[in-house]
Amino acid sequence: MAGKSYPRQGEIWWVNLDPTVGREISKKRPCLVVSPDDMNAHLGTVIAAPLTSTLRDWPTRITVRLQRQQSAIALDQIRMVDRSRLVKKMTAIDPEPALEVLREMFAKA
Repeated sequence: MAGKSYPRQGEIWWVNLDPTVGREISKKRPCLVVSPDDMNAHLGTVIAAPLTSTLRDWPTRITVRLQRQQSAIALDQIRMVDRSRLVKKMTAIDPEPALEVLREMFAKA
């Protein structure tokens, strides 16, 4: 794996989410990579959580500050995306608050 580039957990990438269906979050927007690095290194897909500037007080939305703007990680909109949808890496953040909410979400399932 040394020397190979792949999206890493905690990185925020511009992702082209279109086309979408129904109530899926759409357009090109920042997304947090939540899938683990060992998966990202070997598959052509990543699990990504879109960011939105629409702030809601929902347990599935984690507020973060990104480029001097408040945004929310929309964990209720996570999806598997092909790496070809990843346009450009923006930055990286600590993914642990989002991962903790995901663990709670799926523990209840």
